[in-house]
Amino acid sequence: MVTVRLFAAAREAAGTDHLEVAAGPLVLPDLGPRFAQVATICTLLCDGERVALGDEVRDGAVVDVLPPFAGG
Repeated sequence: MVTVRLFAAAREAAGTDHLEVAAGPLVLPDLGPRFAQVATICTLLCDGERVALGDEVRDGAVVDVLPPFAGG
């Protein structure tokens, strides 16, 4: 399994701070339209390296879902 950690707006839209998904091509679960909207603008990092939906992720990996940050 892969641990997916959700931050800020992604966490709020999903209603949880983490998910477990299957290893293999990275797919986020359907958690409703708000989460889908937020997920499209997020950066995905797998063990610190940028990935995209559909990229292969190994068993035991940690994927961070990071919305854009505001501020200066």
